[in-house]
Amino acid sequence: MGAAVEFNTLTELFAELCKKYSGTGREVYRYKLEGKYVGITYDELYSKVELFAHGLSSLGLKRGEKIAILSENRPEWPITDLASLAIGAIDVPIFPTLTAKQIEYILENGDVSFVVVSNTFQLNKILRIRGNVKTLRQVIIMNPKENPKDKSALDFSEVCELGRKGRDKHRDQFAQWLAEPKPEEIATIIYTSGTTGEPKGVLLTHGNFAANIKGALDQITITDEDSLLSFLPISHSFERMAGYYTALSAGACVSYAESIETVAQNLMEVRPTIVTTVPRLFERIHATILKNVESGSAAKKKIFYWALSVGRDYVAARKKGTVGPLLKSEYLLADKLVLSKVKERTGGRIRFFVSGGAALSRELGEFFEAVGIMIVEGYGMTECSPVISANRVDDYKFGTVGKPLRNVQVKIDADGEILTRGPHVMTGYYKDKESTRETIDRDGWLHTGDIGHFDTDGFIVITDRKKHLFVNSGGKNIAPQPIENLLQQSKFVDQVVLIGDKRRFNTALIVPDFEYLREFAKEHRLKYENDEELMNNEKILDAIKKDIDALQKDLAKYEQVRRFRLLSTPFTIENGLLTPTLKVKRKIVEQKYASLIESMYN
Repeated sequence: MGAAVEFNTLTELFAELCKKYSGTGREVYRYKLEGKYVGITYDELYSKVELFAHGLSSLGLKRGEKIAILSENRPEWPITDLASLAIGAIDVPIFPTLTAKQIEYILENGDVSFVVVSNTFQLNKILRIRGNVKTLRQVIIMNPKENPKDKSALDFSEVCELGRKGRDKHRDQFAQWLAEPKPEEIATIIYTSGTTGEPKGVLLTHGNFAANIKGALDQITITDEDSLLSFLPISHSFERMAGYYTALSAGACVSYAESIETVAQNLMEVRPTIVTTVPRLFERIHATILKNVESGSAAKKKIFYWALSVGRDYVAARKKGTVGPLLKSEYLLADKLVLSKVKERTGGRIRFFVSGGAALSRELGEFFEAVGIMIVEGYGMTECSPVISANRVDDYKFGTVGKPLRNVQVKIDADGEILTRGPHVMTGYYKDKESTRETIDRDGWLHTGDIGHFDTDGFIVITDRKKHLFVNSGGKNIAPQPIENLLQQSKFVDQVVLIGDKRRFNTALIVPDFEYLREFAKEHRLKYENDEELMNNEKILDAIKKDIDALQKDLAKYEQVRRFRLLSTPFTIENGLLTPTLKVKRKIVEQKYASLIESMYN
């Protein structure tokens, strides 16, 4: 279908969409207000962006200056983004989970002049470090200030009132602003969360995003009939491009989840047709489904696994075009008894999920496909705006990340690294020419750091990160990610990190699924006082070992995990063991648990 309007810059996209849908009453955003979802029309959005742009301009934000957005997902996020771009400013999105110290580095390195924060909690982070950021002139808070006399920040509404005066004096100014940005101009600096070292500021232009949006819409069909639920942080390039810009360009309506904790409830309220997400969501849903099935009666288990088997057979037959009448009737019954009930938990209208940010295991993809929920997996990185490749609803393979977008070049280097070139590639890292030269070679090929290959049908298969590849003491190359994905299929395992670089054999640090451990203990009448006792129970350790051994039986001997240790604390963003995009910081994990790791080799 492509975009709903023609455009070459993000501001042109916004202007043309508002023109197309003006007067129609069509909603572009929905958000929760006093317990109910309410909408914002295109006309209302245009007015809000216009007022805020004039307000920023009257406060002295100039073309080329940097403005940071430190906020959870809410309508004010795109309003701030679009208003900033309209006056030619460069926005710097910041994950709301970051600490004051981490935010200070980004503001200082990014030469940020203005910061827009969501609430008092985020404002307090800025106030703690404001004196250390010499370029910072103005702070704006989206929520009304709790203390009206607080002079440290302006309310969002106050800025809009300032803008109203500017708009009334210069009625045509905003339309002129929207037409000024050029495709080659920098739109944003996105700081990569990185698993090692300080984050780097990725410079992305209007043209980068425009090319990536158009390429993505060729691969994944989104129309103005679609409804999306947004809960991944817009500050991450994946949600910003897919769940924000691409959805906007198609004329689709985006509803904001209240929080990550309310996604299950919001799915039922919004009943979206498309959701952009990460594999972690599917792992959670899968685990919950199986837990409910296993805790049920023998008859309930039998019916569920029969329905799942029928679903798999139906999918296989449909791909071959050979669905017989018997299979069709069996599938209708399986759908009525089981499969439709699973789909209802997502709202009942899902056309497909778009998965990104990390690898989706083949098993998860096939499980949900059998249930009747389609997952389209893509691949990219912030430096590529971010999409490089994606599966299509009508042309996909689980275990792959699809085929390159039509306007994206991809090749595999001699050492197996994936390289890409095209209009989606960043202009470089902010104030870091050395890293830019290391990442983009003289011929314009960006070195992704991912190892992979094309299969015989042209789908990209990623095996691991180049930096994550292990070489054991026997000289064998080991890719940890596929092994970790395999072990996570165990009902006992919540999170896992493989250890084995320069070692004689592989071991693993495992955060167990304590909820399942408690159920197992109850079923086997095991006594324990607390989680610590539970995870050190010999019967539980034996059960986990048997489960892991069964899962890895087809791995080569040198790939198999011989020993493991259980951890009582999960890897989280808050304890510094996960990046804001939920990637494990391997080096920090290995440092934190060094003595525990050594105990597995002694």
